[in-house]
Amino acid sequence: MTNYSESPYTLGSIDEAVACCAPKPQLKVRALSVSYGDRRVLETVSMDIYRGCITALIGPSGCGKTSLLTSINRLTDMLPSARVEGSVCFEGQEILDTTVDTLRLRRRIGMIFQKPNPFPISIRRNLELPLREHGVRKRSERASRAEQALRDVGLWEEVKERLDSSALSLSGGQQQRLCIARALVLEPEILLMDEPCSALDPISSAVVEELILRLRGRYTIVIVTHNLAQAKRVANYAGFFWMTERVGKLIEFGQCQRLFDTPAHALTQAYVDGVRG
Repeated sequence: MTNYSESPYTLGSIDEAVACCAPKPQLKVRALSVSYGDRRVLETVSMDIYRGCITALIGPSGCGKTSLLTSINRLTDMLPSARVEGSVCFEGQEILDTTVDTLRLRRRIGMIFQKPNPFPISIRRNLELPLREHGVRKRSERASRAEQALRDVGLWEEVKERLDSSALSLSGGQQQRLCIARALVLEPEILLMDEPCSALDPISSAVVEELILRLRGRYTIVIVTHNLAQAKRVANYAGFFWMTERVGKLIEFGQCQRLFDTPAHALTQAYVDGVRG
């Protein structure tokens, strides 16, 4: 039986994992544990997130994948009961340090949620508001960055004639792309995506998935997904999480194709084969 506390993942070494394209780690997560009150939901997770690559986090609900995302950009700070232990190093800086400017951190590490959450204001203001919050004062710069973000997500041609219409008038898929544009307008380095397609119909889901693929290389992306076929299609790397002794743990990590084709752990094999989970 694998000792998870000693072996954070079982699929080869990090050196083996990066052999295909030799990216550099942009985030280094070490011995990360997350608790809410007396309940520990994630225990001693260690993994590297590689620059310009897509990392998929897979596994059943309740094993700490979302908690991992929210700890990476300090959204856990907003929950009084949350406690995060361990280390998350971003570009050489320990981001769990209490002296870190969380507003600046969340500009550099954007978050996309499971359900589209546009602000109940115009499409234009959805993009201008975060720019204003982060000190972009020139109207022309706000306008150009908003247009570029909308072009990046393939929305510009669809909405350019109705930028002053309510964002809530958009379809679900358009709303989710607007939320991605709202993150991109701040020019982040990393995008955290928590099941970004799960609330969408199949056509909208395919559009968002295609967008994610287009963003690969320009951004480092970490995506939580329960859609294993989607993980195989988009991800360079994958981490499989499982509930062990009522706590979420990282069981296996490595190149996505290898994890699906030749998993090193029996639990991973059972999950990707549909036997467990």
